[in-house]
Amino acid sequence: MSSQPLPVQTDSDAPASAALLARAAEVIPGGVNSPVRAFRAVGGTPRFMASGSGPWLTDADGKRYVDLICSWGPMILGHAHPDVLTAVTEAAAHGFSFGTPSENEVRLAEEIVARVEPVEQVRLVNSGTEATMSAIRLARGFTGRDVIVKFAGCYHGHVDALLASAGSGVATFALPDSAGVPRSSAGETIVLPYNDLPALEAVFAERGHEIAAVITEAAAGNMGVVPPAPGFTEGLLRVTKAHGALLVSDEVMTGFRCSASGFYGLEGPYAAGAPDLFTFGKVMGGGFPTAAFGGRADVMALLAPLGPVYQAGTLSGNPVASAAGLATLQGCTPAVYERLDVVSHAIAGAVANELTAASVPHTIQWAGSMFSVFFRDGAVTSYDDAKDQDTGAFRRFFHAMLGQGVHLPPSAFESWFVSASHDDAAVDHVLAALPAAARAAATPD
Repeated sequence: MSSQPLPVQTDSDAPASAALLARAAEVIPGGVNSPVRAFRAVGGTPRFMASGSGPWLTDADGKRYVDLICSWGPMILGHAHPDVLTAVTEAAAHGFSFGTPSENEVRLAEEIVARVEPVEQVRLVNSGTEATMSAIRLARGFTGRDVIVKFAGCYHGHVDALLASAGSGVATFALPDSAGVPRSSAGETIVLPYNDLPALEAVFAERGHEIAAVITEAAAGNMGVVPPAPGFTEGLLRVTKAHGALLVSDEVMTGFRCSASGFYGLEGPYAAGAPDLFTFGKVMGGGFPTAAFGGRADVMALLAPLGPVYQAGTLSGNPVASAAGLATLQGCTPAVYERLDVVSHAIAGAVANELTAASVPHTIQWAGSMFSVFFRDGAVTSYDDAKDQDTGAFRRFFHAMLGQGVHLPPSAFESWFVSASHDDAAVDHVLAALPAAARAAATPD
């Protein structure tokens, strides 16, 4: 894998994307359908993509980029993978949606249950947000309690009760973190520092009888990759079980990405038992809008039509999306996970070497093949640590990489993703871009 300097492109080289953004802004708030796509954290013009193939994206101006976003995780096999494409076209040829049960959703559910040992049953939904929302409702229905505990920096979708920030003390009820979220919704959520077991124990000592569930990312990926400290997950299990609360492990990002059975497959099984509920998304949909929540059969039995907890969705278990997800999971062989490790470590190691050579403070953290580059010295164990980094250095690094045909996540608080399709040519392209990007990061505006 060699490194050769590459020409730097500027935003003036993206006129078609700029024109599309202007059009989009007339009919879509901010011109995007998910905020991080707007490039507000890094500035400049977001690239409108026209196609993807393997590890490459091609934008509306015809420029190609090595993709290190991978649709925020789902494209674990690469874009337009032939086996997934075949599964999708064959399913679509039989009909797009029926509004009835179909075999594809059963097959996808069976695949998930077979991969994650504590998951006895699953319910398919349409998004990670819907999965976490439904899991929280189910936990409340099962326990008869209302209060939810979450951790600062962990993102579980745009659910009212989970769009909450910490109040004036670690044991206080939360405050809304978005306009439009009622104080009453956020007021049923307690936000604690991530990786802080003493804070959790103190909250349960005071309010354990009110708490329905603790929800946590299996390994945090939405403040950058921040894995649970040794013993943290065990502590969550111990405390929740002692107080009759449930533990919800959010594997929307890590599920089937970190291993064949997600982060649970790396860290579990646990001496203290297993999480009661899991949420999944991204990889299990292969790029299509599908997700799931599942867990213990006795908890899942409370869902309608068997029980009193209502949850429904017209497109849940969509046959085409289920076919894409099943083909993707079946394609995630041991060789795929080996390639993800090789590629991610080659890129991360080269990033570290170039940033070190340019005297740019940095820390790289991992969850399986997921990794983040924090522009600071020292380990990141909490959201406060993650916020304590040089976002200006990241912005300069990002644009230098983008100008050389490498598309990173457009935020310093996100995970980097690779796919099994990232071949040596794609990796070499990334490595060649790094020296100039490291120098840019080291040069203040």
